[in-house]
Amino acid sequence: MSATTKETSRPTCRIIRPNESYAGKQGFDYIEGITAESVGSTGICMNLLTIPPGGRASAHKHEHHETAIYMIAGEADTWYGERLEHHVVVKAGEMFYIPADMPHLPANRGTEPCVAIIARTDPNEQESVVLLPELESLVPR
Repeated sequence: MSATTKETSRPTCRIIRPNESYAGKQGFDYIEGITAESVGSTGICMNLLTIPPGGRASAHKHEHHETAIYMIAGEADTWYGERLEHHVVVKAGEMFYIPADMPHLPANRGTEPCVAIIARTDPNEQESVVLLPELESLVPR
């Protein structure tokens, strides 16, 4: 194999101008970003999420994958734990970490949209999502 062939088969640096969205299993629409599908990443994905006022995800976890969130605007309530027994409010300017396999349910109980950048160790983003409908009733609407 020539040096040229080796270089062209390797992933390269890419700029992504987010303009496409997709419906996530969790119940939100995500702005497509860095994923295995968009750039060939092998260990990370990063996307943009806007939760409208009153928006609420389905209870879920990301099997075997960690999540890091940076809240750009607004605030989101998140319930987490095996029975969603813990609660935190993540506000603009804060970062939030969710360990792998941690059940959680985010919601926007405010009157303004909340916007977050989400990074996950799952380059395929939606493949590790496991819905947990048995936990839905534990968080009041």
